[in-house]
Amino acid sequence: MFGIDSTEFLVIVIIAVIVIGPKDLPRALYKVGQIIGKAQGMARHFRTGLDAMVREVELEELEKKWADQNKRIMAEHPPETAAPAMEALAPPDAGEEKPPYVAPSADAVVETPTVKAETAPVAAVDGPPYVAGASAVSKGDAAA
Repeated sequence: MFGIDSTEFLVIVIIAVIVIGPKDLPRALYKVGQIIGKAQGMARHFRTGLDAMVREVELEELEKKWADQNKRIMAEHPPETAAPAMEALAPPDAGEEKPPYVAPSADAVVETPTVKAETAPVAAVDGPPYVAGASAVSKGDAAA
């Protein structure tokens, strides 16, 4: 993380035990962990802000580039010459008039085909049929 070797880490731990003492060492490590967590959160927030600013600058550059290309294309192909070309690409039925929609009258009879449902054969089941709401009989009830 910080480029600390195992021997360097061991020296830091020994010095911490001597200076802070074994009694207060867990509380000190907890505080150090909190400080490191806050520092990482601030660094992440700062990095996110920088990334957003870089993206905004890139978008502005792309918008300028697209505007320049749009001006160049519009200069090469003025709108007056583009309109007849678009009319030539119109679909063939664009000039034809479609007949108006006529709703069916109330007297019109519509027959629907009837479909017969095929029934599947019922397989024989060993044992009594299931009756909804009936409870199983226990050994004590059967004797009574």
